[in-house]
Amino acid sequence: MDFQFIINLVGAAALGVGGWFARQLWDSVKELKKEIGDLRLHVSDAYVKKSEIDTLKTEMDKRFDRIELLLDRLYEKLDSKVDK
Repeated sequence: MDFQFIINLVGAAALGVGGWFARQLWDSVKELKKEIGDLRLHVSDAYVKKSEIDTLKTEMDKRFDRIELLLDRLYEKLDSKVDK
């Protein structure tokens, strides 16, 4: 066997292993990019939308207004009882 043949064989084996490793990394990166894209779609589902917050705020304001009216009436009744 020639010394050059052994060097070529070792070099080819090293390049083959390096190529296989690079291909594995490339496939993993492509899969991660796809998963990140899917995650971006699902992240927006987990948060409350602004329109829902606005609706909730409106409903809460109505309920607080009703409570405030009830308390005002109660204070008026209490004031009239104290005066008697």
